[in-house]
Amino acid sequence: MPEQEVEVGLAEPKHSEGRSLAVGLTSLFFILLQSACTAFMAISGLRLLVGIGSLAAATAGMKFLDVLHGAALRIPMELVAIAGSVVNLYAVRRIRRLRARPASQWRMKPASTKLLRSESWQIGLAVLTLLLVAVEWGFHVYLHGTI
Repeated sequence: MPEQEVEVGLAEPKHSEGRSLAVGLTSLFFILLQSACTAFMAISGLRLLVGIGSLAAATAGMKFLDVLHGAALRIPMELVAIAGSVVNLYAVRRIRRLRARPASQWRMKPASTKLLRSESWQIGLAVLTLLLVAVEWGFHVYLHGTI
């Protein structure tokens, strides 16, 4: 029996460009949303380190501060400490809000006491850092007349 070649043409599906664009943009939006959630979960272990680093930036030793007391170094260090504390507070707040949502309750196990204690420490360190920077600025204005 002779072999015959048969061409099979696959019909391409017809999609409207608007629908494809909407699906693509929606997919992109959800990928970005998932990436943000993944990033917060990935850096959750680093939050304590950020809090301690912010605290250390605000409360360095007195001799070291005397050397670095110039406004060119002191003010950026304080701004970094403030930024680190604010980011830390936002991350903990966001995680706690996501964890407390009714939609999250069924798929998440309750947070362990170790995790809650770690978050409490991070909040405490961030607030302490902000208070220490505010006190430093207050004393600096009182003693030197400027920030």
